Amino acid sequence: MAEGEAIGLAALADRLKEVSGYLHVDELRDEIARLEEDSGRAGFWEDADAAREAMAQLARAKDNVARLDAAQAQLDDALAALELGEETGDEDLLEEARTLAAGLEADLTELELASWFTDDLDHGDAIVTITPGQGGLEAQDWCEMLLRMYLAYCARRGWKVDVGDAPAAEVIGIDRATFTVSGTNAYGMLRSEQGVHRLVRISPTDAKKRRQTTFAGVEVLPVLPDTVEVEINQEDLRIDVYHSSGHGGQGVNTTDSAVRITHLPTGIVVTCQNERSQLQNKAFAMNVLRSKLYELEQERREAELDELRGPKHDISWGNQIRNYVLYPFQLVKDTRTGVETGNTDAVLREGDLDKFVVAYHRWNVGGRD
Repeated sequence: MAEGEAIGLAALADRLKEVSGYLHVDELRDEIARLEEDSGRAGFWEDADAAREAMAQLARAKDNVARLDAAQAQLDDALAALELGEETGDEDLLEEARTLAAGLEADLTELELASWFTDDLDHGDAIVTITPGQGGLEAQDWCEMLLRMYLAYCARRGWKVDVGDAPAAEVIGIDRATFTVSGTNAYGMLRSEQGVHRLVRISPTDAKKRRQTTFAGVEVLPVLPDTVEVEINQEDLRIDVYHSSGHGGQGVNTTDSAVRITHLPTGIVVTCQNERSQLQNKAFAMNVLRSKLYELEQERREAELDELRGPKHDISWGNQIRNYVLYPFQLVKDTRTGVETGNTDAVLREGDLDKFVVAYHRWNVGGRD
């Protein structure tokens, strides 16, 4: 038993060494010293945007170094407990080594993710939009199920969520959902969810209880920092206001405070109705519009499918990135990585998505073999 545990700790030590190399820990320490010196100089805050960006960079560098140092300390403690446990035959020490190893493995996974996020936008917030696809009324219910799943996932990770738009459908579910997720590496993590999601279950609206296949699309965009410029001509916008309804609108907005913004040159339409005032709804919608226009410009410049958004497919059969099967058996399986689980409740109700998210990024970094 102890020999196997020693081998496991050796593997974790190798992973920690690799992650330290990926994150360039020595360079991070130099970067911290440089940024701390810069922030103490006179005139540092004269360019407020540049100063905020530098301080965010400093915070990320400090966080990564602190986590690496903590992982090394955890590894040292596990090795010491294992060695002493083997010498004395103390099962409590061996159990402590196992517990420390399990915690270290989870921490290393988070550090590996951080090392894979090389774009500055990966470290920031995300805008997620869920749209019904094929499946009629069932697709609207599937949208609401996905919204609840992502809200649960964000809660598990300690991220803040602001649901800007999730109007109730006439019969079941929601017409769509748009929400902002704020937290460390939110955009980088949630990029894995971009694509078509397929649900197979017994229809809750069919009296004959027949099996139904339903689709929904998930779009994930970065929240752009103020330093990223996106030119929007006010003359190109049509702004409509209307009365809010359902899922946050009821009892919250008592006037025509919901906002719909149409960007006339591109035809992009964004809406928000869940904030408490027309000004807040407009600000949320403009933020989403900036991100969509940024994505469009990236696509135009690169003359290829936008890497921020991933491949664009119809929200229908054959294009799904993940299958959620509730009947005749229970299974959630990612079509890209092959990762699967039979515990569908943990995924859909509790937001247990990390195994899928981590596997996607490992697959993506590894060349999608």
